[in-house]
Order: sequence, then C-alpha cells, then structure tokens
Amino acid sequence: MKRPVITFTLIFLVINSYSQDKTPVKLPVEIEELTSPDFALAVKKSKRTCIIPLGILEKHGHHLPLATDLITAREIAIKAAQQEYTLVFPSYYFGQIFEAKHQPGTFAYSHELIWKLLEETCEELSRNGIKKIVLVNGHGGNDHFLPYFCQAQLAKKRDFAVVLFRFEENEEYTQRMDELKQTEVDGHAGELESSVMYSIQPDLVHTERAGDESGSDMARLDSLPNAYTGIWWYAKFPNHYAGDCSDVHPKVYWLFRCSFGAILSQCMHHRIRLSRNENMHRRKDITHTIYNTNDIFPPSFEDNDYRLFAWRRSKAEFLFFLNSCQ
Repeated sequence: MKRPVITFTLIFLVINSYSQDKTPVKLPVEIEELTSPDFALAVKKSKRTCIIPLGILEKHGHHLPLATDLITAREIAIKAAQQEYTLVFPSYYFGQIFEAKHQPGTFAYSHELIWKLLEETCEELSRNGIKKIVLVNGHGGNDHFLPYFCQAQLAKKRDFAVVLFRFEENEEYTQRMDELKQTEVDGHAGELESSVMYSIQPDLVHTERAGDESGSDMARLDSLPNAYTGIWWYAKFPNHYAGDCSDVHPKVYWLFRCSFGAILSQCMHHRIRLSRNENMHRRKDITHTIYNTNDIFPPSFEDNDYRLFAWRRSKAEFLFFLNSCQ
C-alpha cells in the first residue's frame, strides 16, 4: 500500500519543482525563432506589436546580392526591436518590381498576389494576437504601393492598425551624408546601399565588379516633362544600377543606421508607453524622455556627435507616430 503513495509523492514533487522554475526565458524578436508557447509570451511582451521588414529579390548591380533591400531592412528592424522589444516578421520579399523583370534574379509577382499576401499576412498576425503592425520598407519600388495599402485599410472596419514607418531625410542628415559620400550620383546599388550592405555582410559585396557596367543616368525621358510613365526608371537606368560604387565607407552606414534605427526604436518606445494608458497630457514629457542608443552604436564607434544627431531626429520627427501606434 505504501508503494503507490511514494510513487505519487515523487511525481508530485517533480511536477511541483518544474512549475516553480521561474527562470526567465530570453525571447528572441524574430518570430521564426520562437516556439509556439514562447510566441504567446512574445505577443504579450511586445504589446501586440510586430514589424514587417519588406524587401525584394532583384538585381543590385554586379556587386551586391539580390536580397540587399531585404537584408538591410531586416537588420535595422531587428536592432531596433531588440532595443524596445517588438516582434519581427520573417523574410518578406513580395513587392512591386515590374521595372526589373528583364534582369536575371528578379522575382516579380503579380499585383494581385502582392496585395493579397500583405493583406492576409496582416490578418493572420491579427488572428494571432498582433494588433499593431509596423511596415518598414527597404525597397524603393514599394514607395507608392505601401502608402496606398495603408490608405485602403480604411475601406472596412478592422481590429488592427497598420502603420508605414517613413524615414525622411532632413537638412542636417543630408548635409552630413553629403560630407561622407565620395560620389555625385548615388541611387540603386550605389555608394549608400553598398556601404550599408558591406557593414552588415561584407562577404556578399564585390566592389571589384561595380565598374562592370554603367550606373549613369541616361535621361531618355527628359523630352517629356510633366509626364509619368511606368518605364521611367528603365529610361534613366537601363542596367538597374544608379551610381558608382568602386569603394564603400563604413561611416556612411553608421550615419544611416543610427539615424534610421534610433527613430524606429523610438516608435517602439512610445508605443509601449502609450499602451499603458498613460494620460495624454503627459505626451509632452514622453517625447522628451532621453532614449539610450548605446546598443545601436557599436562600442568602437566613438563619434558621440552621431548619437546626438540621431536622437534629435527621433525626438523631432517621431511625433506623428504617437496617434498611429496606440
């Protein structure tokens, strides 16, 4: 009669010991790295917020990888999400890229499909408990598609909000970037993109191939002023390469990443503060809360002036997110 009692007691002690183990679990921000139970915890910890970094698969000259936009957007989104815990959606490379269908390695899905994929992705995030969705765009071909997608959210009542994060250059940023750049024409796969990509994954950048083709503006539609046509990009840059990238400059990357990343981190920071139902009259105090950007900048990066610059941008330009990210 004693053996069943002893067995039951041992089982109870094991279960009780397991249940009392309150060791905090470090939750990754990347959704694909979470287990199912951890995902539920991460949704709560993120205040039901998720970033979707959007890129594309397309030619980036002869020297950059096809997924340059995707790698860049996701890298910066992850760094920002680690500062203010937010979920980050897996690699998303479905967007508008019809202008590059003639180039090897370009994957251009139909306009119906890219709309439906983004729409259902947002709906599935909502079904899984995410109610604040922040789109972080890394691809210039989405510049018209994504604002229209956000505008179309007003077509019917939804239980989630979609916000497009916009990084807009100001005069100070432009001046500092111009001081660092070595080229006059810098666009697709140019000096900025190449420097950013080199700082993230240098083994994927082949600057020795950058001169294999021309990145000059052919200006073949200049005779048609005040007119827009879908072929405008090809008319200017038929090689799908804009600029000259014979060299890369890490400080160009740090200026871009720290300015972009600090503002995105502030978006997540204010989202958390507002989600606690703080009184709206404290909004002024919230916007003046100094944000720690130490983890955005590497310890070896000693130019503190960049940190101050990134903070000034985030404080001055983040206000329009306050209403959108509640």
